[in-house]
Amino acid sequence: MTEQIESIKKEISDFVIESEETLESFRLEFISRNGKVQKMFAGMGAVPKEQKAAVGKQMNEVKILAKSRFDEAKLKLESEQQTSFDAKDDITIPADPNYTGSFHPLTQALDEIKSIFYRLGFNISDGPELEDDFHNFTALNFPADHPARDMQDTFFIRKSDDRDEQDLVLRTHTSPVQIRLMKEQSPPVRSIMPGRVYRNEAVTAKSYFQFNQVEGLYVDENVTMGELIETLVTFSRLMYGSDVRYRVRPSFFPFTEPSIEMDVWWNNEKGGQWLEILGAGMVDPNVLEAVGLDPERYSGYAFGMGVDRIAMLRYGIDDIRLLYDNDIRFLSQFPS
Repeated sequence: MTEQIESIKKEISDFVIESEETLESFRLEFISRNGKVQKMFAGMGAVPKEQKAAVGKQMNEVKILAKSRFDEAKLKLESEQQTSFDAKDDITIPADPNYTGSFHPLTQALDEIKSIFYRLGFNISDGPELEDDFHNFTALNFPADHPARDMQDTFFIRKSDDRDEQDLVLRTHTSPVQIRLMKEQSPPVRSIMPGRVYRNEAVTAKSYFQFNQVEGLYVDENVTMGELIETLVTFSRLMYGSDVRYRVRPSFFPFTEPSIEMDVWWNNEKGGQWLEILGAGMVDPNVLEAVGLDPERYSGYAFGMGVDRIAMLRYGIDDIRLLYDNDIRFLSQFPS
């Protein structure tokens, strides 16, 4: 990994930027969402635990170098354009309006969440939105007659009476990605799973039939509740500021034991209130057994947070429907 980082660093230093075209080529190659710098951070999950701090520092240096090279080159090109201005041009003529777009507030919130967990050593995993009963319920400790299934208002795509044919549902959480990940990858596993989820709920100012989640999973030997709480507290401080007020309280989820929820204090026109932002807990041994892991050897923690709720809290939005109405008057208030 160190050799790869040094190679990217050298490429950044050697890249010749002499025009708007080469500046854009530099941006696409290194600092865009699919550029080499982001892909480099995506490899953090494969770095041994004892090397993460040193490797993370090297990655941040490369990121800073790429951003500074881009900013310096852009400033230089703009300066050259200004000095080459033709005096005969009439600068009193109003310029044509320049309507620029911006990232959706949900995208901005999600990007910040992903950035924070990159810094904490997590990588990103993905999975299908159409799930079978095993991955969405059974493997997560939801037996067929378990009352906890009533907690999920599910959109069924196929409801089958055939024992050999599983029900198909629009996933009610991104936890099925955790099941797929643990079945495919041996511990240690340290990943977040962002994505859309669906629940058959009435649309109100606080609820919607679809929303966005980010779930996280860390499985290894000797993982503790203390590590989970420290991770969540660090996330809250990085997301909302070092002075954020938070509380952790007991809860219940079928797939974690013990389970907790985290609230943060939301200052609003009513004077303020506690707002729940995530649920979490230690992975239930039954879940580990369902994916073929020995619960006597491995332990882990999992957490799940709603991106919509976090965005509403972050930007002071009081109606979740505004996030899905695509009203340009609303979206223009969130410049990227």
